[in-house]
Amino acid sequence: MRINWPENKRFAFTIFDDTDLATEENVRDVYALLADLGFRTTKSVWPLKGAREPLIGGSTCEDPAYLRWLYRLRNSGFEIGYHLATYHSSTRDETMRGLDRFRELFGHDPASMANHADCAESIYWGNYRLTGANALLYNLQTRFRNRGRFRGHIEGDPHFWGDICRERIGYVRNFVFNDINTLAACPAMPYHDEARPYVRHWFASSEGADVRSFVETISERNQDRLADEGGACIIYTHFAKGFVSGGAVHARFRELMRRLGAMDGWYVPVVALLDHIMGARGPHTLTGDERGALERKWLRHKMFAGTT
Repeated sequence: MRINWPENKRFAFTIFDDTDLATEENVRDVYALLADLGFRTTKSVWPLKGAREPLIGGSTCEDPAYLRWLYRLRNSGFEIGYHLATYHSSTRDETMRGLDRFRELFGHDPASMANHADCAESIYWGNYRLTGANALLYNLQTRFRNRGRFRGHIEGDPHFWGDICRERIGYVRNFVFNDINTLAACPAMPYHDEARPYVRHWFASSEGADVRSFVETISERNQDRLADEGGACIIYTHFAKGFVSGGAVHARFRELMRRLGAMDGWYVPVVALLDHIMGARGPHTLTGDERGALERKWLRHKMFAGTT
């Protein structure tokens, strides 16, 4: 189903920025560029400063200067998303504190989130993202190192918070594909998966984990194809990974974003885009055939790109 975008725009484009390694100093110039070009995207956060060693570091909402900058971003139209409670694994109680702190800081529960790295409370992550033979293929591909590691959906586990996720989180990110048109790669999104009932709705994303893969995905040719197809891109990235170097924003990234911003696109945060798709098409529950196709497509991409 082709979606009609607001204001008769030709296509939709947004970004979910994973907060790994991010500080105000190493990502603010990227956001200043986005704002100047008319983009409004989603910046994820950790509400709490962890009590233990980070799996991957970065600033948290307990840094007063960083929090003031986040408020400026939000007030200028950017969405604040959730990247779990903090930068290391959290128990159920710690997750509750993180969500309560997010609500206290931003006035609402997170509308969108992505699991963080190797956190044990990641929900339906690792081999639990897949079913049957696809889960076995994943375990073989990853040499079983992730089998059973992620337990956010397992009742009775100290890291279980599935019921809380279902109650308080709107959209959770899952598969990533090597296609600028995320909606073409995953036509079902946003979708509910009855085999994974603790998530209300899932969304997919396009590959862009660092500046190299990001600029490959938004090449001139791919931008033109996205517009011609009338599609939607949700590119998943880490703005702290190479987008600013030596005090300057990456030149190719700047060039491509300027070109994209001059096109007739609808540039809104992740949740606004997903809400619009759901409003146009209605809620969707994934079928078994759709699930299998998405899993196989992601496994092929992961095999060649090493993506998460």
